[in-house]
Amino acid sequence: MSRKSDLHTLAAVAIAVAACGESGTGPPPPPPPPPATQLVFLTQPDTASEAQFTLAIRVAVQDASGNLVTETARDVTIRLAANPSGATLSGTTTVRATAGIATFSDLGLERAGDGFIFQVLSPGLPPVTSIPFSIRLTFASAATGWAHSCGVTVAGFAYCWGANGDAQLGDSTFVNRLVVTPVRGRLQFAQLSGGIDHTCGITLAGAAYCWGNGSQGKIGDGSTFGSPVRVRVLGGVSFTQISAGSAHSCGVTTTHAAYCWGTNSFFELGTGSGTPGTMAPVPVAGSHQFIHISAGDHHTCAITVDHEAYCWGDNVYGQLGDSTQQPRDVPTPVAGAVSFAEIATALSYTCGISVDHKLYCWGLGPANSGAFSLVPAEVPGGHVYVSVSTGYRHACAVSTIRWPIAGARMPTAVWATAPTRPWRRRSSWSVVCISCRSVSGTDTHAV
Repeated sequence: MSRKSDLHTLAAVAIAVAACGESGTGPPPPPPPPPATQLVFLTQPDTASEAQFTLAIRVAVQDASGNLVTETARDVTIRLAANPSGATLSGTTTVRATAGIATFSDLGLERAGDGFIFQVLSPGLPPVTSIPFSIRLTFASAATGWAHSCGVTVAGFAYCWGANGDAQLGDSTFVNRLVVTPVRGRLQFAQLSGGIDHTCGITLAGAAYCWGNGSQGKIGDGSTFGSPVRVRVLGGVSFTQISAGSAHSCGVTTTHAAYCWGTNSFFELGTGSGTPGTMAPVPVAGSHQFIHISAGDHHTCAITVDHEAYCWGDNVYGQLGDSTQQPRDVPTPVAGAVSFAEIATALSYTCGISVDHKLYCWGLGPANSGAFSLVPAEVPGGHVYVSVSTGYRHACAVSTIRWPIAGARMPTAVWATAPTRPWRRRSSWSVVCISCRSVSGTDTHAV
């Protein structure tokens, strides 16, 4: 082979090797995915109850063609664009999108209203709004004070409304409220009780809290100053039920012991010691095991695990039901052989529901009632009662027949038995309860 042909062959081999080297680098890299350009609600908010949404709010990160953009670091934030009732959005409001979807699973709003609108935002993308939605509150129980009311929703959140001159609404202000207003702190409560100018409640964990007027130590925080927000009742005791009276409060513990705190000027604490009062819970005298307690104006009544009724404190009107008008500084049995399931105290009288669903009252009834009894007297009417609540000028009860059965001038009242029947004794303070499961009444109103 000539030198010239050898050079041609080497050049051809070099070209071939170079070509093979270029082909070994593989195909060119794919083009980058389209960038995110928009946020889209995959799950719109619907009407929520108990300030909680049934379905999680889901928001997609999409490109201009509507495809999911699965970026590794994309935060999405949700906020209120329209807030008709001044609610506060709770829960996790900024989440990291996963596979192009941001999921808000624990959002909540504490105020009812119509016309709320969500807005979602993410850096570099235009904000987008949801459809309008509503918030509804469903109450599981209610409590009334002198001129304020409170309730616990089925989710356990506390709300109050009405007079707030002593901060008894617990919203950190002294402003009267015409609409349901959340108690500050968002604790979950099992029960509330309203007094003259203070409110108490127990949480789902059994902790006792009070707020409002603290004179005479009735909110149980070791002072007499009062508080516009909830304060923990001292002692670390776990309660199952609590009751706020005029100037004292009481509760029943998980071990069925009764404790009271506040004034003791009429022996309403039941300690047997005659002390003027206490700013923290003290045990009620005796070894009784109680399941229910009610703090009135200046007397207290309770029911034992054996359904026996005991009362103590002021007895000038016979409100202790022991057949006398003598005050008692320790729990004293209510006269008669009635077994009680529930009891309710007022200014000058007491009512109770027996285990066989009859209604009994004793003491001096509401103004102009003409009712006075030193022992339990059955309220006529033949109804089957399941709940009772007492106020200064009225009493209310609930019957299984679900007809209005209130407006009682206990214990000699004639109660209406059908919605269309006129009240036989009309007055400005008659109250009607229709299809109620429970009722609460106090000096000026009922719920």
